[in-house]
Amino acid sequence: MNAQQEHEVAEGLREGRIEAWHALYDAYCRRVWSAVARQMGPHATDVADVVQETFLAAARSARSYDPSRGSLWLWLGGIARNHVALHFRNQRRHDRLRRADDPLAAASLQISRWLQSREAPPGAALATAEVATAVRAALTELPADYETLLTAKYFDGATVEQIATVEQSTSEAVRSKLARARRAFRRVFAKTSACADDGHGRHP
Repeated sequence: MNAQQEHEVAEGLREGRIEAWHALYDAYCRRVWSAVARQMGPHATDVADVVQETFLAAARSARSYDPSRGSLWLWLGGIARNHVALHFRNQRRHDRLRRADDPLAAASLQISRWLQSREAPPGAALATAEVATAVRAALTELPADYETLLTAKYFDGATVEQIATVEQSTSEAVRSKLARARRAFRRVFAKTSACADDGHGRHP
């Protein structure tokens, strides 16, 4: 969608025209689905529900869209991110993220040690479904740039150099930002998961 098309769709949304809504959906449905799946995990069974809720919320607020505050994608992507976070919060309310089984506790401990810089980044731990869900839930509570950076590095396997190229930055700047993002993640993860403590460190 070019700038002129986006302007026309934005005008149509504010005027409540159904064709503008159809154009928005056709242009961004696949992109929203990919973004939600990336945040929730590619095998999450609730991706379709979150995508649907995203577009329903967008439809409800379409008339208030203000292009001066960002592009259509930034607006729609923000709505999607909010609904992913809401999904994980609802899961926590039902105690789905606080299972006390041993594999979850052991994998959570590995991530805890990594967050305290005592071990290498978690590899196998993220393959544990329950822990991967807890990690993704914590990521949604971070600023969007931290979430994107950590997801690229630890879920997508991108190198620091690759991330620097995409962000048009330097490797040193990316490493510095990664360190800040990990500290922020550490604070959130301690609150959103049943992370075990081995007695050699303390949670923030």
